[in-house]
Amino acid sequence: MSQPLRILIVDDEPLARRGLELRLARHADVAIVGQAGNGREAMAAIGAERPDLMFLDVQMPEVDGFALLRALPAEQLPLTVFVTAYDQYALDAFAASAIDYLLKPVDDERLEQALDRARSLLASRTACGQRDRLLGLLARVSGRPELSLDDALSGAVPVPGARLAFRDGDRTVRLDPREIRWIDAAGDYLCIHAGDETLVLRATMREMEQRLDPTRFVRIHRSTIVNRDCVRELRAHLNGEYFVTLASGQTLKLSRSYKDKAALLH
Repeated sequence: MSQPLRILIVDDEPLARRGLELRLARHADVAIVGQAGNGREAMAAIGAERPDLMFLDVQMPEVDGFALLRALPAEQLPLTVFVTAYDQYALDAFAASAIDYLLKPVDDERLEQALDRARSLLASRTACGQRDRLLGLLARVSGRPELSLDDALSGAVPVPGARLAFRDGDRTVRLDPREIRWIDAAGDYLCIHAGDETLVLRATMREMEQRLDPTRFVRIHRSTIVNRDCVRELRAHLNGEYFVTLASGQTLKLSRSYKDKAALLH
């Protein structure tokens, strides 16, 4: 890699962060762009720094590692190495969905292996496929299976105020569209950010867009749909794009290809 591997460390234990920082400092092609002690700090750091790789503690108070990943826009998901002190977690699933996992205390050889995998993924430009697998893991650990659109959504015609139905095992969960803040896509998956949770399902943006009320939901990017009622601020950028800030504080991008939609957000 010609550019350094940009790394974010997320762990609520300062000593754990320091230990990982010291080990990573031995690698000349690594740049630690930030550290975070909780999920909120991590979200801010990811939005500002866009790291290539994140070492993420699974067990953190209030916002754990999985909750952090579910709260992020799919396009911002970095390559992720899970770090945990407990092997009771589904380590096989972690290994299949994240690029690697590390048990505390971190072993130098295992750390080297994780870095090698990250370098290879970025060099071969297969990080997007890894992101898709990570979203699949989030669908499983959130207690909801991976869904197809046919199973997940009811009604082919958008009806203002009508609820969307999601299959959750042997029951159906109905979601008020007004609770949806935004929807974003990564590969074959959609992340529906509603209330305090994120639902992950298999679908395309076009299919989802056809099921939503166009007077309420605006597509602002090829991979993003936003609820206009949740928009707090629209800010123009010099390159013709816009930054859309939601009432929750999340900032999304309105791309130049969709700049005609900016008027719908005022």
